[in-house]
Amino acid sequence: MWFESWSDLMRVVLLGTAGYVTLVGVLRLSGKRTLSQLNVFDFVVTVALGSILATLLLSADVSWAQGAVAFMLIAALQFVVAWASTKWPAVRRMITSTPSLLLRDGVILESALRRSRLTESELRQAIRAAGNGDLANIKAVVLETNGTLSVISAQNFGDGSAVKDVESEASM
Repeated sequence: MWFESWSDLMRVVLLGTAGYVTLVGVLRLSGKRTLSQLNVFDFVVTVALGSILATLLLSADVSWAQGAVAFMLIAALQFVVAWASTKWPAVRRMITSTPSLLLRDGVILESALRRSRLTESELRQAIRAAGNGDLANIKAVVLETNGTLSVISAQNFGDGSAVKDVESEASM
């Protein structure tokens, strides 16, 4: 249980190094999107890559070649889905959510918070983290498709063109 053999440890070291180098190579070839936090799909890709690396390291039944092919397959599928989502809006709607307005003109939108399963405390924390202390000075808080909260002050709102695609109960 604590130690089986030196050969098992050497296998982990060698395959771990080879798997790591292969993963970095695949990520460099596949582009920045593979590691981005743009939506749930991108998160799933990141988790899948980690799972493949863990399996490669710890399962004696998986060869380096199988791991390398799995890395390339996930990166290729992510590329295809990203390409399709830029070409066809229906695919984009299937894999990404839309941003949601949680606060408008200093007023917290309670129903939007409930739908997003967030609390007022979490919303206020994001506002404080953005360096604001007064809700009245906030024009909008948006729950982005990647789960982050964007806080837009009244001073920086401008013409509001950045929030035109935001889902809200009423337009801004």
